[in-house]
Amino acid sequence: MDWQREGFETHTGEVGVLLADGSEPGPVYFDLGSSSHFHKSTDWWVYDGSPRRPTATSMRGKCACGWRGEHTFPLDWEQVLRAGRDAYDVSGPERDWEAHMDDVAARTVPLPGDVTGLLRTLRERLDELVDDEPLVVLQAAGKLEAIVADYGPIAARYIAGDAIPLPRLAEALGTTEKAAASRLSHYQYLNR
Repeated sequence: MDWQREGFETHTGEVGVLLADGSEPGPVYFDLGSSSHFHKSTDWWVYDGSPRRPTATSMRGKCACGWRGEHTFPLDWEQVLRAGRDAYDVSGPERDWEAHMDDVAARTVPLPGDVTGLLRTLRERLDELVDDEPLVVLQAAGKLEAIVADYGPIAARYIAGDAIPLPRLAEALGTTEKAAASRLSHYQYLNR
C-alpha cells in the first residue's frame, strides 16, 4: 500500500517499521522455489515474527526520498490477524507522510496562478476527450512536447548558468537530487 501525491513521483510513501531496539529492518527474502531468484519485500506486514522474519514492534511513515516519520505507532500483531492487514489502521503513519508532503510542496517553486489554471483546464479537457477522441489527445500531446522541447532547454541553460546547487534545485522541483539532476540533464541535451 503506497501513498502517492500527483506531481511528486519521487516521494512515494508507505508504512515503515521498527524493531524493538529502534532499528529499521532490512528486506525480508522469500525463496519461491529452486531458482536463483529470491523475492524480497519491505512491506510492513512481512515483519510479523514468522519463522526467520524479524518482529516489528512499531510503525511510522516513510518516504522513498529517505524521510522517516518522527512519530511511532505501536503494532498489535493480534489485531492485525483479527482485522486483516488491509483493514489494520495505518492512518497515523499516513498522516505523518502527508505532513511531510505538505512541507515538500511548500518549499517548491510555485507556479503562477494562471499557469496552474491553464494546466488544470488542459488536463480536465484532455480527460474529457481521451475516450472519444484519442487522435485529438495524441495531437495535443505532440504540441505539448514541442512546447517542452522549445522551453525546457532554455530553462535548463539558465539554471546551469546560474549554477543553482543541486540540493536547492531538488527542493525547488519537489524531487530528489538524483531526479533533479536527471531532469536538468534531460533538458540540457534535449535538442542536441
